[in-house]
Amino acid sequence: MNTEPAREIPSQEPAKKYVKTGRLISYSIGLAGQNISYGYISGWLFYYLEYVRGISPKLSGIITGVSRIWDSINDPIVGAMVDKHRFRSGEKLRPILLITPPIIGLLSMAMFLPLKMSNGAFIAIVCAAYLLWDLFYSFQDVALWGLVAVSSPHSEERSRVSQWVSIGAGAGGTVAGLFPTFRSAVEGAGMNTITVFALFAVLFGLGGELMSMSAHRMKEAVETEQSKESLLEAIFVLRHNRTLLLISLARYCKDVFNTIIPWVYFFESREVYNLGFTKIGYGNMQVFYTFLTGAVGAVAMLFATRIADKIGGMKRLLIIAQVSNIVCRVLSYFVGFNSPSQIITTMVLISIATIPMNSMDIAHRALTADSIDYVEYKTGKRTEGISFSMQNFISKLSSATVQIINGWVLSILGHDSNRKNFDQNPTYMKWQWPIFMLGPVIGATLYTIIISFVRDDKEERMRIEAELFERRKAVEEKEAALNTD
Repeated sequence: MNTEPAREIPSQEPAKKYVKTGRLISYSIGLAGQNISYGYISGWLFYYLEYVRGISPKLSGIITGVSRIWDSINDPIVGAMVDKHRFRSGEKLRPILLITPPIIGLLSMAMFLPLKMSNGAFIAIVCAAYLLWDLFYSFQDVALWGLVAVSSPHSEERSRVSQWVSIGAGAGGTVAGLFPTFRSAVEGAGMNTITVFALFAVLFGLGGELMSMSAHRMKEAVETEQSKESLLEAIFVLRHNRTLLLISLARYCKDVFNTIIPWVYFFESREVYNLGFTKIGYGNMQVFYTFLTGAVGAVAMLFATRIADKIGGMKRLLIIAQVSNIVCRVLSYFVGFNSPSQIITTMVLISIATIPMNSMDIAHRALTADSIDYVEYKTGKRTEGISFSMQNFISKLSSATVQIINGWVLSILGHDSNRKNFDQNPTYMKWQWPIFMLGPVIGATLYTIIISFVRDDKEERMRIEAELFERRKAVEEKEAALNTD
């Protein structure tokens, strides 16, 4: 690492603001729309295959898991392709945000077609639609998140962008999380289950994607030359990005242990929950739990960048988040989730854990955007495409691993898909609580160990920004001189 004395960014540069409030709002709305669509597909496809279409959990896990492993392999290739390509406008990200959403929305609908057909034919349609869905989603996701890194040359302004688009993404995920309540209401009105899932494939799948197109308003403020290297060389530029590789490994470990069994299965392990003042069904309990445990943490996201500055950076925010998660989950496990007092105490503990945890994605994206500056500083190449494709790659790889684990664990525990979750065998019922509450503790522990090796040095970051500003200015002056001649 270069250890020369820190230099300040030229005085006129910080005064310029690259991200206008209106564009930031549109960008955040776009992320909300994308996450409504993604939350519905990723959260309910496995459940739909097993419970609605009657496919065995093991086969459902293999179908979705193997598909996602293959899809995850495609992501680095997509990222490298994005880095190498420029549109006629000179941009490499924004045009993708108009092309891909309608296609993704239509493919989302195709996976939930309310048609009567054999399992074989239905599986073939779902696999084909999912593979195409994921290919176009990879391009969209790289472009959406890559915009964070090119929204401004200033790390502090990028952190603000990361904060607000993460809030938008979280809001979209929350809307998708309300599906159980919407489902109960629509089914209560007389609509059959297959039609309900098809309806929300239109509302959430297609509607969310069309909503995501508003992100196109965000401008690309950092321009670089088009890469001339091969796809393989573009992918291997990642070896220079130690921060990104460590974050990716840490996220994989955390995500794999977060949902050893789909968390919706835990809430459906009893038909009714007694809260003392009222009794509610499992679907509404899931929404109630999610909302109450996440509300405080969602508000805390508004102050994430300020908190990170006060405690010494985004890395420390990540470590504090996982330590609090471990402590609160272990305490919750011993408290239990049976009586009204236990349920309320556990929700209070998990709410405390989510205060820093809900800001983790902000920290991940801010650190990733800063790491792209470092790679440009070391190699002269901007890598928004391949770098943010890793976010998608890890999400899909961990999701694929989880889907396969889900199928095997459910089979080992003797889960019967022909029976309601609250009417399963004693072994399955016994292990619901420890898996739900303590499984994530394993991932959180591994995550904390790995993330401790990430470097987050503000002085070094400012020095790199200063150097890059001077390099870009020199290139602009040279090009201007050539055009004049």
